[in-house]
Amino acid sequence: MNEQKLATVLKWLLYGVAIVPLVIFSQYISPFHFGKVVVFRSLIELGVVFYLLLVWRDHSYLPRRDLVFWGFLIFTGAFTLTTITSIQVYESFWGTLERMGGLWTFWHYFVYFVILVSVMRTEKDWFNLLRFMVFVGMLSAFYGFFQKTDLSWIVGSGNRTRIFGTIGNAALFAGYQIVNMFLAITLYFRSQNSHRQRNFFAIATAINFIAIMMTAVRGSILGIGAGFLIFAFLYAWTFNSKTAKKMLVGLVVLAGLFFVFAQTMGNSGFVKNSGYLRRLTDFSFETYTVQTRFWAWQAGVDGWNDSSKTILLGWGPENFNIPFSIHFNPKFFRGPGAETLFDRGHNMFVEVLVTMGLVGLLAYLAMFASVFWVIRKIIKSENDAQKKMAIGLASLVVAYLIHNFFIFDTSSNFIAFFTVLGFISWLAPNNTNLRMETNATNIKKHSGASNRALRNAVGVAMLIVSMVLIYKTNVIQAKANRASTRGIVAGWTNDFGTASAKFREAIGYNVFGKYEIRHRYAQYLFEYSAGKQKITPELKKEVEFTIEKVEELAKERPMDYLPRLYASRMHIILGKESSKSPHNDEALRNSLEALKISPTFVRTYYEVAQAYLNKGDYAKAIEYFKKAAELNPDVGLSYWYWGITEMQIGNTQRGLELIEMAQNKGYGFDENDLLKLVNVYIKLNDYKKLAEIHEKLVAVAPQNVQYHVSLAVVYSKIGRIDEAVKEARIAAQLDPSFTADAKAFVQSLGRVW
Repeated sequence: MNEQKLATVLKWLLYGVAIVPLVIFSQYISPFHFGKVVVFRSLIELGVVFYLLLVWRDHSYLPRRDLVFWGFLIFTGAFTLTTITSIQVYESFWGTLERMGGLWTFWHYFVYFVILVSVMRTEKDWFNLLRFMVFVGMLSAFYGFFQKTDLSWIVGSGNRTRIFGTIGNAALFAGYQIVNMFLAITLYFRSQNSHRQRNFFAIATAINFIAIMMTAVRGSILGIGAGFLIFAFLYAWTFNSKTAKKMLVGLVVLAGLFFVFAQTMGNSGFVKNSGYLRRLTDFSFETYTVQTRFWAWQAGVDGWNDSSKTILLGWGPENFNIPFSIHFNPKFFRGPGAETLFDRGHNMFVEVLVTMGLVGLLAYLAMFASVFWVIRKIIKSENDAQKKMAIGLASLVVAYLIHNFFIFDTSSNFIAFFTVLGFISWLAPNNTNLRMETNATNIKKHSGASNRALRNAVGVAMLIVSMVLIYKTNVIQAKANRASTRGIVAGWTNDFGTASAKFREAIGYNVFGKYEIRHRYAQYLFEYSAGKQKITPELKKEVEFTIEKVEELAKERPMDYLPRLYASRMHIILGKESSKSPHNDEALRNSLEALKISPTFVRTYYEVAQAYLNKGDYAKAIEYFKKAAELNPDVGLSYWYWGITEMQIGNTQRGLELIEMAQNKGYGFDENDLLKLVNVYIKLNDYKKLAEIHEKLVAVAPQNVQYHVSLAVVYSKIGRIDEAVKEARIAAQLDPSFTADAKAFVQSLGRVW
């Protein structure tokens, strides 16, 4: 294969990378990230083979080592160094199944950049690739628009308030579209554009803008607003354009009007009745989602400041969850379903500082500094068309940076942004490849001394190695991921046998992603066992297997509380059978170790208390439920657990007071909770309270005949005869076999059936 064919193959692979943001593996854990990364890595691993063969034949295809190249390489080097010094090297290297980051993937981005700037050598090459990238961004936007429908084949459909396209998260999608929108604006100013091409970029700009607005991500909207302001300012300053000056004034006025509207109309019914407007006009720092960002940043910064090592080199990439857990703010926990684990800082600057220290942050800033330096040189050049494109690129980078102040990067954002970095490098004024038409006649070749047979043999060997690498690092991971999702789906249908077999299969691969897969199985077993009076031999076998696998994770991750928490839950399942079971002691050991790592994590106090309940030590259980309530006094669940335990040792009045506090704190009783309270108030002969509870039971399960019967009896006890008759008739309608008894009951109340 000659140089031109090798270069052509590489260009097609680059077009394949441009399509990656559209990839969705819907039947996998992390469907919007996992598939994108395994496809991207596979393409790059194939691309390396063809690129090395190309460079071997022609050294002129070595990358141009300019300021942008060095800026990117320095940050990649910082990523590598902080991975080596990481508190958990495995996670830093491989990343997590949820986000698919880590050093291994990040080096693929750098290699992608190298291939990109080496192979895309002409204006035509770049224009075609970037135009295609903008087109792909439009397809992602249209996919997002379809999420406003009920089309079953659209993942995420169902008339969503906020769309997320093919990226899976509204904020990440907004960041991806920011790059595409400003890239469309940039390419609009290409001097060789036809009228049709200009129209295409204008339409793309509008579509991407609408998509970003439909995400309702305030940080991203702030970013594009700043980007437009920068564009208008630089255009006015560079070309002394009256139109740009008017645009700049108009944008400032528009921003001012919006701020006034938000302040004056924010509490109006018009705004409050619109979830979209309510979100956009809410600038309050008291908003819960805003507060969680500040709490996460604070936890991260506190963790960064833990030692001189973390200050300099951080905790290691992909390990934000460790300092976050150590410095966990109990206010995060609001009850079941609360988001209590941040694996990212939701601010790239905080994220990099905490995980890579000052070394990483300075390298990250240096990468952007190199980009702005090159853009500045382009703006100062003599080529007006390039100046206009440079202004568009400056606006893109500013908008992207502001957006990243409120979120983090994933594969689609990285691919789009690093492609733009390659284009900026190509546009640099001293780029000798600029506007060069690459062909076989103007490339200096260095392949004469090479033996063709040797090249072919080496090429085949490298291709085999590449395929093995793809299989080992992508295909096997995909198989494990797929098996685990089959286990999850089987669990939904209560098919314990299939769920167990599939989870065991996934765990058996023992590859990257084992952390999430083992925890998923533990969570499934925990939920499956809930409410079961007896642990079957089959369930016991699976719980014991999971204990072994989760405790392996705990040994591998001495600073991570989560495996210990799951291990504690598994031991608690088996410890329920006997107060003297050694599993209760093991549950305590694991949960207390978890508390040492994260002493303010509220849920762990529940696990400690549950282990003590299994052991029959109610006083110690109460002690830990009380500590949980003290950590965050606004969580009703803590008072509920505490109150029920008080009643179990005979402190009925104290228990009822705590349960009332739980209700006042917003705790919503489920059916099992209400049934527990029924037994309490029956013993107290408190029929008014029994009426309230049975009313809630009827609301929760309106088809339950016994609840209507019980409510009818309670009503009769407190003199609410008409309502008692009504409930008896409802019970008879639900179950005709009860008609005779209902009739006798009504007649006993002196009423006619």
